Amino acid sequence: MVDLSRVHVESFLEMMSAERGAAVNTLQSYERDLDDIHSFLTGRSVRLTEAASADLAAYLASLARKGFKPSSQARRLAAMRQFYKFLYAEGLRTDDPTGILDAPKKGRPLPKTMGVEEVGKLLSQAEAEAADAAPGQLQRLRMLALLELLYATGMRVSELVSLPARVLDQEGRFLMIRGKGNKERLVPLSQSAISALKSYGRLLAAENAAAKAPQESPWLFPAASKEGYLPRQVFARDLKNLAIRAGLTPSMISPHVMRHAFASHLLTNGADLRVVQELLGHSDISTTQIYTHVLEERLQQLVQTHHPLAKQAKKHE
Repeated sequence: MVDLSRVHVESFLEMMSAERGAAVNTLQSYERDLDDIHSFLTGRSVRLTEAASADLAAYLASLARKGFKPSSQARRLAAMRQFYKFLYAEGLRTDDPTGILDAPKKGRPLPKTMGVEEVGKLLSQAEAEAADAAPGQLQRLRMLALLELLYATGMRVSELVSLPARVLDQEGRFLMIRGKGNKERLVPLSQSAISALKSYGRLLAAENAAAKAPQESPWLFPAASKEGYLPRQVFARDLKNLAIRAGLTPSMISPHVMRHAFASHLLTNGADLRVVQELLGHSDISTTQIYTHVLEERLQQLVQTHHPLAKQAKKHE
């Protein structure tokens, strides 16, 4: 009997792309995980589409023995759950073998973040470099615009580098971002982000005109890449180099760390967790709750500052 596991995996990936709007990176991750599960089951003479709960539990146990982190195990389990739910929905199975599998227990590490002073140093360095009219100013203005937009909105780096060029035509202090699953959200821009964006846009237009480019790029941050826009890896590399010039530790700084800084600084200054969830584009509040440590610190500070008993205690010190 022919093993149609690979055919069903491809059908599953097509469904995730067409119906769920899954990003390319997500689809690639699902494919890698399912290929790994398939290889393990083949070693047990079990077809992927016919695996029982015990087979899948054995796979997860093998990951633990190999030293995979609980977060990696949980990701594989999530891929399995989505795949077997798909098979059940399509009538290709009469059960879901993942239903009784428990997620690996994991402690949720606090995200790396940056202090307000560190972000200030980074932005000051980028601003000083962007003001230099020497050759290469467009790249320096681009870096300033990228940083200002990132810290003003907290958007994902993939959302940032793929912003459309029409952003330059927008008026007002809001930006529409297309995030995961093609969901759109509106985020406010700071005055400094608007200013950096306009300066970058003016020089970009001037250089395009001078070069007599036959066709303008549809991207805000065009580059000679497969996608046509600045690769996120290039931005991450340039950001670390900027951090070095600003006197900061490069290993502690990345676009994702700045996204965390955006969220942490908002919460520290009184923002509501639900508002931060909307701004970050999290579909589930549980994802945003990694920042509850920030809220706890703020609440402790409020109690120590404003509670009458705490005030009395300070008087007697």
